[in-house]
Amino acid sequence: MTDEKRLEQALELIDQANLADPNQEQVGSETLPREYAYSLHMTRWLSALEPAASARMQIACRAQHIERWTMPRADYGEGRKNYYQWRQACGRMHGRRAAEIMTRCGYPQEECERVETILTKRELRQDEDTQLLEDVACMVFLERYFAQFYDEKPDYEREKWLHIVRRTWGKMTPRGHEAALKLAGGLPDHLQDLLQEALAG
Repeated sequence: MTDEKRLEQALELIDQANLADPNQEQVGSETLPREYAYSLHMTRWLSALEPAASARMQIACRAQHIERWTMPRADYGEGRKNYYQWRQACGRMHGRRAAEIMTRCGYPQEECERVETILTKRELRQDEDTQLLEDVACMVFLERYFAQFYDEKPDYEREKWLHIVRRTWGKMTPRGHEAALKLAGGLPDHLQDLLQEALAG
């Protein structure tokens, strides 16, 4: 099997898994399974930030939230500590599932393990691939989910929102920052104001 065919097969298997998501998201005129839609947003932003992305990064971005609906946030209880435990558990699951699919497609073990490491984000800051994944994920959040998240949390105080924006910004590289600032002009006015205040503080 050629490298191109192997990659095509891996992405197709990831898509098949995410198409089973019972939750839905509106994307333009289409209604898509939510995690499938998310995976397409990840692929689109990866192409924007790194047009010549490696096969491993294409797989990692497509599998960033693979089958996440099977691990509901509610199962881990309230509070920041439980939230991070949930995020870490999700990362391990996503990495394991991506590695399983890659193995099935004939990828070498070291490549499977590499993608698993990227998806667990254990080496964020130290690893360029992991950092690229984080830049892509932050761009997807800002473009697709930030406004919705803001509307769903009317009880959050201004300072908490500033913290969220600064924390997201702090995870990104200068390349991500440049893309985010270009994107910011299309955000609703109140989110543009929030972003400006967060970055000025």
